[in-house]
Amino acid sequence: MKILVINGPNLNMLGIREPQVYGSKTYADLVNMIAAHCKAQGIDAEFYQSNHEGDLVDKIQQAYGNADGIVINPGAYTHTSIALLDAVKSVGIPTVEVHISDPDEREEFRKVSYIRLACKATVKGKGFEGYLEAIDLLKNA
Repeated sequence: MKILVINGPNLNMLGIREPQVYGSKTYADLVNMIAAHCKAQGIDAEFYQSNHEGDLVDKIQQAYGNADGIVINPGAYTHTSIALLDAVKSVGIPTVEVHISDPDEREEFRKVSYIRLACKATVKGKGFEGYLEAIDLLKNA
Protein backbone atom coordinates (compact mmCIF):
# COMPACT_ATOMS: atom_id res chain seq x y z
CA MET A 1 0.00 0.00 0.00
CA LYS A 2 1.23 3.50 -0.84
CA ILE A 3 0.01 6.56 1.03
CA LEU A 4 0.70 10.16 0.11
CA VAL A 5 0.91 12.48 3.12
CA ILE A 6 0.30 16.09 2.10
CA ASN A 7 0.77 19.11 4.35
CA GLY A 8 -0.29 22.59 3.38
CA PRO A 9 0.79 26.10 4.25
CA ASN A 10 2.80 26.89 7.36
CA LEU A 11 3.12 23.28 8.47
CA ASN A 12 6.81 23.52 7.61
CA MET A 13 6.93 25.97 10.54
CA LEU A 14 5.88 23.42 13.17
CA GLY A 15 7.88 23.89 16.35
CA ILE A 16 8.03 27.63 15.71
CA ARG A 17 4.47 28.50 14.77
CA GLU A 18 2.08 28.91 17.70
CA PRO A 19 3.58 26.22 19.94
CA GLN A 20 0.67 26.68 22.37
CA VAL A 21 -1.60 25.34 19.59
CA TYR A 22 0.66 22.98 17.60
CA GLY A 23 3.31 21.98 20.15
CA SER A 24 7.09 22.22 20.03
CA LYS A 25 7.87 19.30 17.71
CA THR A 26 9.04 20.13 14.19
CA TYR A 27 7.88 19.12 10.73
CA ALA A 28 10.91 16.79 10.55
CA ASP A 29 9.73 15.16 13.80
CA LEU A 30 6.29 14.65 12.23
CA VAL A 31 7.70 13.08 9.07
CA ASN A 32 10.01 10.79 11.06
CA MET A 33 7.15 9.62 13.29
CA ILE A 34 4.89 8.86 10.33
CA ALA A 35 7.70 7.15 8.40
CA ALA A 36 8.46 4.85 11.34
CA HIS A 37 4.77 3.99 11.75
CA CYS A 38 4.38 3.25 8.04
CA LYS A 39 7.53 1.14 7.89
CA ALA A 40 6.27 -0.98 10.81
CA GLN A 41 2.96 -1.43 8.96
CA GLY A 42 4.55 -2.26 5.59
CA ILE A 43 3.19 0.94 4.06
CA ASP A 44 5.12 2.97 1.52
CA ALA A 45 4.73 6.62 2.51
CA GLU A 46 5.50 9.67 0.39
CA PHE A 47 5.60 13.12 1.97
CA TYR A 48 4.86 16.48 0.42
CA GLN A 49 4.55 19.96 1.91
CA SER A 50 3.87 23.22 0.11
CA ASN A 51 2.70 26.70 0.94
CA HIS A 52 1.23 27.05 -2.57
CA GLU A 53 -2.30 25.95 -3.40
CA GLY A 54 -1.60 25.08 -7.03
CA ASP A 55 1.37 22.90 -6.05
CA LEU A 56 -0.90 20.97 -3.68
CA VAL A 57 -3.47 20.51 -6.46
CA ASP A 58 -0.72 19.28 -8.80
CA LYS A 59 0.52 16.77 -6.20
CA ILE A 60 -2.99 15.40 -5.66
CA GLN A 61 -3.45 14.99 -9.41
CA GLN A 62 -0.06 13.26 -9.71
CA ALA A 63 -1.21 10.73 -7.11
CA TYR A 64 -3.78 9.37 -9.56
CA GLY A 65 -2.71 5.80 -10.34
CA ASN A 66 0.26 6.15 -7.99
CA ALA A 67 -1.23 6.15 -4.47
CA ASP A 68 -3.76 4.01 -2.66
CA GLY A 69 -4.65 6.71 -0.16
CA ILE A 70 -4.03 10.32 0.75
CA VAL A 71 -3.69 11.86 4.20
CA ILE A 72 -3.99 15.62 3.92
CA ASN A 73 -3.66 18.50 6.31
CA PRO A 74 -4.57 21.41 4.06
CA GLY A 75 -3.74 23.99 6.74
CA ALA A 76 -5.50 27.29 6.09
CA TYR A 77 -6.64 26.03 2.67
CA THR A 78 -9.09 23.82 4.58
CA HIS A 79 -11.32 26.85 4.93
CA THR A 80 -10.84 28.45 1.53
CA SER A 81 -9.92 26.00 -1.21
CA ILE A 82 -12.52 24.62 -3.53
CA ALA A 83 -9.58 23.74 -5.81
CA LEU A 84 -8.28 21.17 -3.30
CA LEU A 85 -11.79 19.77 -2.89
CA ASP A 86 -12.15 19.40 -6.66
CA ALA A 87 -8.70 17.79 -6.98
CA VAL A 88 -9.49 15.14 -4.37
CA LYS A 89 -12.88 14.49 -5.98
CA SER A 90 -11.24 14.24 -9.41
CA VAL A 91 -8.69 11.56 -8.53
CA GLY A 92 -11.10 9.39 -6.54
CA ILE A 93 -8.37 8.25 -4.13
CA PRO A 94 -9.58 7.52 -0.58
CA THR A 95 -8.57 10.56 1.45
CA VAL A 96 -8.54 11.40 5.15
CA GLU A 97 -8.40 15.00 6.34
CA VAL A 98 -6.23 15.54 9.42
CA HIS A 99 -5.64 18.51 11.72
CA ILE A 100 -3.21 18.73 14.62
CA SER A 101 -5.53 21.03 16.54
CA ASP A 102 -9.31 20.88 16.56
CA PRO A 103 -10.55 23.61 14.19
CA ASP A 104 -14.00 23.39 15.73
CA GLU A 105 -12.59 24.66 19.03
CA ARG A 106 -10.86 27.66 17.47
CA GLU A 107 -11.99 30.74 15.55
CA GLU A 108 -15.40 30.59 13.90
CA PHE A 109 -14.01 30.67 10.34
CA ARG A 110 -11.96 27.51 11.01
CA LYS A 111 -15.15 25.47 11.47
CA VAL A 112 -15.70 25.41 7.68
CA SER A 113 -13.89 22.69 5.75
CA TYR A 114 -14.39 22.49 2.01
CA ILE A 115 -12.15 19.47 1.51
CA ARG A 116 -14.11 17.44 4.07
CA LEU A 117 -16.82 16.96 1.44
CA ALA A 118 -14.48 14.67 -0.51
CA CYS A 119 -12.90 12.85 2.45
CA LYS A 120 -13.90 9.54 3.94
CA ALA A 121 -13.01 10.76 7.44
CA THR A 122 -11.59 13.65 9.44
CA VAL A 123 -9.19 13.30 12.36
CA LYS A 124 -8.74 16.45 14.41
CA GLY A 125 -7.36 17.60 17.71
CA LYS A 126 -5.14 14.56 18.31
CA GLY A 127 -1.78 16.17 17.67
CA PHE A 128 0.75 14.39 15.51
CA GLU A 129 -0.81 11.04 16.44
CA GLY A 130 -3.85 12.03 14.38
CA TYR A 131 -1.81 11.35 11.25
CA LEU A 132 -1.21 7.77 12.42
CA GLU A 133 -4.94 7.32 13.02
CA ALA A 134 -5.63 8.64 9.51
CA ILE A 135 -3.12 6.20 8.00
CA ASP A 136 -4.64 3.32 9.93
CA LEU A 137 -8.12 4.29 8.73
CA LEU A 138 -6.90 4.05 5.12
CA LYS A 139 -5.03 0.81 5.72
CA ASN A 140 -8.02 -0.88 7.34
CA ALA A 141 -10.61 0.39 4.83
